[in-house]
Amino acid sequence: MNILVTGGAGFVGSHVVDAYIAHGHHVVVVDDLSTGRRENLNPNAKFYQIDITDFDELREVFAQEQIELVNHHAAQIDPRISVDNPSFDARVNLLGLLHILECCKEFSVRKIIFASSGGVLYGDAERIPSPEESPKRPISPYGVAKLASEHYLFSAKQTHQIEYIALRYANVYGPRQPAKGDGNVVSTFARLLAQGQSVTIFGDGEQTRDFVFVGDVAWANLLVTERLSELNRRPVRSIDDLAFNIGTGHETSVNRLFLKLKALLPSEGNARYTPPRVGEVRRNALEIAKAQRLLGFVPRVSLDEGLQRTVRWVQQL
Repeated sequence: MNILVTGGAGFVGSHVVDAYIAHGHHVVVVDDLSTGRRENLNPNAKFYQIDITDFDELREVFAQEQIELVNHHAAQIDPRISVDNPSFDARVNLLGLLHILECCKEFSVRKIIFASSGGVLYGDAERIPSPEESPKRPISPYGVAKLASEHYLFSAKQTHQIEYIALRYANVYGPRQPAKGDGNVVSTFARLLAQGQSVTIFGDGEQTRDFVFVGDVAWANLLVTERLSELNRRPVRSIDDLAFNIGTGHETSVNRLFLKLKALLPSEGNARYTPPRVGEVRRNALEIAKAQRLLGFVPRVSLDEGLQRTVRWVQQL
């Protein structure tokens, strides 16, 4: 299959590209390299360095490449940036998606996989782990854009018969994760500890997250690619019917994460505590029963093993 992966030089997107190529797909990557890295690119993928907000250049890729499926990972991913500059966030995350949908309509591309976020959509959820039908309470403009994107995709399915699935990721970590950025706590802590430096923990450190290894996320994308049409034949009443949480279902506190990394990276660095960040979710974990039942998705890499793999990667930098 000819697959376009937007953001394919980024952290998660590059692992998705690797998985596709390993399974025999032909992959085209679109990335502006604003946060993605050229060294993440799979040499067997065809690469276009363009911005998805540039409609003419994006359209030319569709015109040239006979795309059959779009896997959309290109995004502005930092909630703090979205708070400071919501117009920029909307331009990348909403206008970029609309450009893709326009190209799909023009060139008869009927399949899209969309990288959404369970961490930001559910906010401070009443039920932990949170199922897909949980109330949507995004705090940041970034979360609002992710929710709006799922509604745009739902609309495109109704009006243009575009099949899609939204994957709502938990906190993804692993090799190639940038050192900075919201949600990059594993990479940030590992790099600082490897250098003998202390880490900063906001609040008391008892806030929890659902940490899922990037290899498992790439595998989830493969599973959805194989079943996308089948899943779209099921009755659809809301965006939740075409969304899947991708996580582990388990909470891990920031304090516990720090201790695990400290054990793997004997270091003079300690934890420094500062006031909590405004608007930060206290607890987060995603229920994955639906992904288990309909995709056959079960996380294969434990947190301990995933941290070991990440630490080995950090030590090679």
